[in-house]
Amino acid sequence: MKTTVSSKGQIILPAEIRQRHGIESGQEFEVERIDRGEYRLKRKEGRRIEGLVKLLLACPVKGWFKPLDRKQTTDDIKVPRLA
Repeated sequence: MKTTVSSKGQIILPAEIRQRHGIESGQEFEVERIDRGEYRLKRKEGRRIEGLVKLLLACPVKGWFKPLDRKQTTDDIKVPRLA
């Protein structure tokens, strides 16, 4: 399959590949140089709860769910010392 690099440096994945593999807008990929002129495109795994966050943000009652910065939810937890 063939594609072209845009003037903005973007590569478009053909629709057939996106549909077959469930690739959606906003998904992240890593690009690795294998050899001169050869590159590997690897889809980054999303967080397991990513779909849940999207679902909650799509709630018809706007503003009731506000995702917290991950740092706010884990850094403040005090871990008890076990004797």
